[in-house]
Amino acid sequence: MPQPSPRPRPEPRLAPHPETRPRPLPAVTQDTLVIADFGPRTRTPRRTPRPPGPYRRLFTLPGTRAFTAGNLIARLPMGMFSVSAVIMIAGSRGSYALAGAVTATGLAATALVAPWTARLVDRYGQARIAVPATALAALGSLALLLCVHYGAPDWTLFAAYAATATTPNTGGMSRARWAHLLDGDKKGDKEALHTANSFEQAADELCFMLGPVLAAFLCGALFPEAGTLVGAVLMMTGVLVFAAQRSTEPPVQPRVEGLHQRGTSPLRAPGMRPLLAVCLATGAVFGSMEVVTIAFADERGHRTAAGAVLALQAAGSCAAGLLYGALRPAGSAERRHPWCLAAMTVLMTLPLFAAALTGSLLVLAGALLVAGMATAPTMITNMTLVQSRTPEGRLNEGMTLAVTGLLGGIACGSAAGGWAAEHVSATAGYGVPVAAATSALLLSLATARRADSRISH
Repeated sequence: MPQPSPRPRPEPRLAPHPETRPRPLPAVTQDTLVIADFGPRTRTPRRTPRPPGPYRRLFTLPGTRAFTAGNLIARLPMGMFSVSAVIMIAGSRGSYALAGAVTATGLAATALVAPWTARLVDRYGQARIAVPATALAALGSLALLLCVHYGAPDWTLFAAYAATATTPNTGGMSRARWAHLLDGDKKGDKEALHTANSFEQAADELCFMLGPVLAAFLCGALFPEAGTLVGAVLMMTGVLVFAAQRSTEPPVQPRVEGLHQRGTSPLRAPGMRPLLAVCLATGAVFGSMEVVTIAFADERGHRTAAGAVLALQAAGSCAAGLLYGALRPAGSAERRHPWCLAAMTVLMTLPLFAAALTGSLLVLAGALLVAGMATAPTMITNMTLVQSRTPEGRLNEGMTLAVTGLLGGIACGSAAGGWAAEHVSATAGYGVPVAAATSALLLSLATARRADSRISH
């Protein structure tokens, strides 16, 4: 019996070669040639995501965003109180001399009390000291407000504003937290600490740039006491938020005697006093520049524009500080310090030339914007050296001493700049910040040369 022939198996379909694509199919419409491509579509591979920047990596540490937010809220009023007090007192008593004397008294009291407050912070902890100290300072601001509003005698204004001297150095406490979180000898820790110090300096510039503007707006748009009132509320709120972040607070260490231990004052630490002298000279740059710029704008009939012109200097410093923190500068801070001061000295001549050669407030504003770009890198490097030379467990006190030196320099620079602007001219007054920057540079070079000679011997 014949067997049925087997059914032929279908030939297996070969998968097209990955490089082989169907040919496009052309078609012609009425007046258009259309080519349809039915080949497979390949997705463009996604780009490799960029690694996070230095600031983004910095704020991935647990708790850093919370204490930074509280610190910024508490730090903003530091640029508000002086302007608010001047507007409030001058508007009520009709005397700018009285307003200036009251604010100068508060500055002098802060220079005396702040190091003691910082020493208590180091000894007993940030939260235990900062909150009651801030509450006392806020009460002093409110007392000043009430004395002005109800026409109390002039001496009460001095007493009330002097009570604000207990305000803790929130910037120094924030830097102490960064130093605690990034405590290590690894290269990454040192680079992250450099970024953190740069951010803190940029935050200082930003707060002192926005604070006066906010104070002037509140006092003018609402009522004369609004700036002081809002500043006190912001300061108290910010410190409470900051102190609540206990996980990032540096631990209090037991007191032991020794050269680099808690028992040693930062003033006795090697190399600290020359740094504080540099802070004093650097503060004179800031104080004289502010007074001379106000006088220069007043001479040209644009006194109200002085605040905006000075804000440009702070904006240039803030931008330079953020950029400096994103970079990785070569060499140690000791080597960079004289170079930063030299750059600041050179750039401080730009406002002098702009005022002397053009007499234009607009050109001066551009010169101040460029000149401000040298101040933040200088301050960042200076604060890094203060941190490295401060004895262990006394960082808040060391940082506050540096700020006290800056405040003293601002007061001296304001007096010198005001004298030059009144007795010579506002243009000649721009020589005062140049002289102050030169003095800071010479102090740094002399200190570096002395240190090198000790090492060689």
